[in-house]
Amino acid sequence: MGVEKNVLKKINFQFMELSRPLLSWFDTNKRVLPFRENNNPYNVWVSEVMLQQTKVETVIPYFNAWIQKFPNINAVADASEKHILKSWEGLGYYSRCRNFHRAAKIVVKEYNSIIPDTWDEFRSLPGVGDYTAGAVLSIAFNKDYVAIDGNVKRVMARLTGRKKLSKYNQNYIKSSLNKHIDKKRPGDFNQALMELGACVCLPQKPKCFECPISKICSAYKNGSPTDYPIKEVKKKIPQYIFAGGIIRKENKILIQKRDSRMLKGLWEIPMVRVSSDLDLTRVFKDYMLQEYGITIKFRNILSQVDHTYSHFKMKLIIIDCSILSNIKNANKLYSWISILDIDDFAFHKANHKVFAKLKKVIWDV
Repeated sequence: MGVEKNVLKKINFQFMELSRPLLSWFDTNKRVLPFRENNNPYNVWVSEVMLQQTKVETVIPYFNAWIQKFPNINAVADASEKHILKSWEGLGYYSRCRNFHRAAKIVVKEYNSIIPDTWDEFRSLPGVGDYTAGAVLSIAFNKDYVAIDGNVKRVMARLTGRKKLSKYNQNYIKSSLNKHIDKKRPGDFNQALMELGACVCLPQKPKCFECPISKICSAYKNGSPTDYPIKEVKKKIPQYIFAGGIIRKENKILIQKRDSRMLKGLWEIPMVRVSSDLDLTRVFKDYMLQEYGITIKFRNILSQVDHTYSHFKMKLIIIDCSILSNIKNANKLYSWISILDIDDFAFHKANHKVFAKLKKVIWDV
């Protein structure tokens, strides 16, 4: 027991040496990013929502364009979902966008357009989890809440010598950070840990000789930082086949609005999942009859589009169809569009690949 107490004292002493070198390094080496230029709560919140599961370099142009279109929370709340989704188009994980839109309306209505600065109020908003709440409240309001993302977990697992990110070890990491966060600069402390994980304490080739806290890092002392934490074995991503139809009327094609949970609110050509390539025409004909009350005639296969989402791979086979009857009693929200109308609708990436491949075939351009 005495040995364990000595070990704990040693670890706590080491953590006391964490903040000073970390913040000193951050002040000198932090990246110049547009969302660090203004720490107002709205800008910070927008950036944190965009940065979830998305690389910084991908987010930068979206953030800049977003702030120009929607400079404050009222602008977001007043905008239509169609406009919001179009501005998010291509960034992925669209539930983030819809939740932020819902949250903006709540802030305007219930908080007089002032973003709440308490944990319970801000955490209760749609789409706001522990990480987002900790990041926004610490960076924008200087509240001493921790913000633990994937980078921080990796840094802390190596620092504390925790190979497994078990629930117990994650709670240990959280409690350690809560105890030793720099209370004068909590936002910078959180950002510094994230920055360290993004630029120095890399998953595969960590730059330990550039690390400001390597002297207190257990993984570095053990000579095997990449062993911390143990990598999760990723499940094989399944591939699904879809049939998508190009259905023309004069110089326009039919598109439909998604109403399912995934990619909800985005537009696409009519498409349906099939069990195999052999089922394409039969299943798609049945789908169009069920959803639109129309009969179609298969003409030929135009092309194939492959796209990978986070949890499955899509093989989209695009078929050319003739329409034999008019739409009646449609179950889908739909529209007929020309090439000039594309920018008026928010499409998912797979559908943009369809347009990129087939503009000449569809619209002869």
